[in-house]
Order: sequence, then C-alpha cells, then structure tokens
Amino acid sequence: MDEHQEIWGFLDRHLTAIFNGDWATYATTTAADLSLYEYWIIPHRQDGLDFHKFMIENRWTGKVEAQRYDLFEKRCQRYGDTAVVTYTLMLSQAGESGIRHRTHNESRTIVKIDGEWRVVHVHKSPSSWPLSGDGH
Repeated sequence: MDEHQEIWGFLDRHLTAIFNGDWATYATTTAADLSLYEYWIIPHRQDGLDFHKFMIENRWTGKVEAQRYDLFEKRCQRYGDTAVVTYTLMLSQAGESGIRHRTHNESRTIVKIDGEWRVVHVHKSPSSWPLSGDGH
C-alpha cells in the first residue's frame, strides 16, 4: 500500500469536486486563504475562494457528456501535517465534437488544519511548450 494513500485519497476528493461542480466539497477541502497561480487565466497570484466559487458553480469545464482525470508522474513529499504533491494532470472530456484532452503540471500544498486536510496553495504550469490553443 502506498504510504501516501491518505493524501492521494484526499486529493481525489478535492479534484473530483472541482470537475463535478461540487462547491460544497471544494470549500471543505480548501483553505479560505488559498493562494494560487493559474497561468492560462492570469499571470498573477489569486487569493481566496471567490473566483473559484464562480468558476465551479458555473461549470468552468463546460458542458460535457463524460469526463475523467488522470495524474501522471505523481510525487508526494510529506512533512508531518504538510504535504506537497506534484503531478501532470490530464483532463479528458467527451462531447458532441469528440474527445478532448487538456494537460498541465500542478503542485498543491496540503496542510492538516484542525484535524482536516486542506489545499492551501496551487501552482499550475504548462506541460508542453510552445503553448497552443487555450494553453491547457
């Protein structure tokens, strides 16, 4: 069994909430003072949850018939009640125009706060260069 299964299980719950438009679960798995970099949205740090609440409640992934995510080159570095996870994320979506894949690299810092894991920081970067299309 993977020594970091608790972290990977938490991350699956967190990411599934994002892709399924589940704001309530996202809010319980994310710190209120979240900081993040999403290179394809704005090249500056975003703070807090307001922007993501809007994106999640309005189904930022678009209308799709089915979707799944996969994590490649996963790594977990755990230091007590803090974990840094890094991976390449591939989001696959099926819709009227066929199947579309989007990829990018992510780092997420996860901290146990009051006994519960929460994402406190996210950094996303391109998984290929040069960027094409919408960049992810």
